[in-house]
Amino acid sequence: MNRIVQGDNLVVLQSLATASVELIYVDPPFNTGKRQSRTQIKTIRDEAGDRTGFGGRRYRTEVLEQQSGGAGYGDSFDDFLGFLRPRLVEAHRVLSPTGSLFFHIDYREVHYCKIMLDEIFGRECFQNEIIWAYDYGARATKRWPAKHDNILWYTRDPKRYTFNLNESDRIPYMAPGLVGAKKAARGKTPTDVWWHTIVSPTGREKTGYATQKPLGVLERIVRVHSNSGDTVLDFFAGSGTTGVAAAKHDRSFIMVDESAAAIVVMEKRLAPFNPRREDLPLPKARKASRAPASRRSRQ
Repeated sequence: MNRIVQGDNLVVLQSLATASVELIYVDPPFNTGKRQSRTQIKTIRDEAGDRTGFGGRRYRTEVLEQQSGGAGYGDSFDDFLGFLRPRLVEAHRVLSPTGSLFFHIDYREVHYCKIMLDEIFGRECFQNEIIWAYDYGARATKRWPAKHDNILWYTRDPKRYTFNLNESDRIPYMAPGLVGAKKAARGKTPTDVWWHTIVSPTGREKTGYATQKPLGVLERIVRVHSNSGDTVLDFFAGSGTTGVAAAKHDRSFIMVDESAAAIVVMEKRLAPFNPRREDLPLPKARKASRAPASRRSRQ
């Protein structure tokens, strides 16, 4: 049964049966110390405008909506790993014997999180660090621009796990002339570096949720690391992309988030898949982060 649950994800995790979920994807707050929000804008042709478009034409920007408050969220923690650890301990418990966890984080926290996950899952159950690389947004001028996220893949068992590589989408060869026309037309399976654009701010996929992830990335994970009829869990579900990827490929989903705004987005987006809505107790408000700058991060 497909489920959308609003509540404290730790409480939800504790309510799930042991070994009941085949695939978990989580994209937790990255602990940047900033409030995540999304500004919706439109551009109007205006020669005195504030931006230049195709062919040198000028446009004026108008803000339609600044999503904050309930639609954004505070991304800061006094003890980021202390917040995550009990949730990931429960995630380990609910994974099936052949299940996988995909943990999405950024370059500033990945080292600390990997040590924690090694302790919970065992270093022998670490399978890959996937680099999701993209090329969009501002360019830093005092250091190399950060244009990637890290996705850590752990399995419940070090040797027995679901991995259907033939179910993956295929990508173009970088030098198609070297492999022949037949191979070039078929493409190749991906490596541990995934080049995929972010969700376009003006594209049809966009929901307006601040940290929405591309459906293509989640579909690849779902198709390769689960089977038809499996249950997929995301307990930082946000805009519900994991649920869409699961349902499109004949998997059940459990989407959990404490944000009322996220629940609204998910209910609308996942309505074709007839999810059951549930409400559980929400967590107490967290204190603002006073962690050193070297320990802060977030998408």
